[in-house]
Amino acid sequence: MIADDAHLLIVDDDERIRTLLQKFLSRNGFLVSGARDAAHARRILAGLEFDLIVLDVMMPGEDGISLCRDLRQTITTPILLLTAKGETDDRIKGLESGADDYLAKPFEPKELLLRINAILRRVPQVEADPIAPKVLHMGPVRYDIARGEMWNGDDMVRLTATESQLMRIFSASPGEAMTRARLVEELSRSGGQTQERAVDVQITRLRRKIEVDPKQPRYLQTVRGAGYMLAPE
Repeated sequence: MIADDAHLLIVDDDERIRTLLQKFLSRNGFLVSGARDAAHARRILAGLEFDLIVLDVMMPGEDGISLCRDLRQTITTPILLLTAKGETDDRIKGLESGADDYLAKPFEPKELLLRINAILRRVPQVEADPIAPKVLHMGPVRYDIARGEMWNGDDMVRLTATESQLMRIFSASPGEAMTRARLVEELSRSGGQTQERAVDVQITRLRRKIEVDPKQPRYLQTVRGAGYMLAPE
């Protein structure tokens, strides 16, 4: 079961909601910790690692999107945003900040559970000591297909769960153009919930980690009328 041994961090300033979610998710097999605001979350994250963070956007002081954007500088832990705003622009801002998914309030606890499980299924599993791993080279960047790891020189490039899944999709068919619709379908097979516009956002973020000049991509190319294509060396 996906919940086995998974440790979640719930960040929400509403103590009632935080407590209800902790109890519900604990009953469904998760180990759950709670934080009342961004500062509290930072203190907890400084000493513990989590499998997923459920982060409320509307909090006093530092909001969830700001915290998400900052966390993405140092950790790759999947992040699910909870927001009372349902407008497309607000959802896009959440994805641009580095979130893996979003859920608008009010929501059914069962839907939250399904989305958490879907995100955890997309997190790449590192294979132990693979034999002769296949590696794709993109300038100074290399992608180890077997391990699902990206490196820039000696530095590992941190990828979100969705970015990792996109790299697995592209690396399975290098040099082949993929439409947005196909990418949405492939991500959905892994339990993701995304749209074509959201794919564009994820591609933009991924290019920042691959390309020397993301505005003029050489390796993760846009193919006019056909979608996107990974063109390694």
